[in-house]
Amino acid sequence: MSGTPINLNRARKDRARAGDKAQADENSVRFGRTKAQKDAERIEAERSARHLDDAKRDT
Repeated sequence: MSGTPINLNRARKDRARAGDKAQADENSVRFGRTKAQKDAERIEAERSARHLDDAKRDT
């Protein structure tokens, strides 16, 4: 055994945090997009909507 006692609650919480961090990193790789990608997608959607609105005929 080691000479210094450890706080079991802190050890449990640290282990849980490490697991949550690993899950978050995995999700960011799998589902994440960069800010530039999000902005490009938003701009393309706005351009597409504008193009459709310009093509409408007035009745």
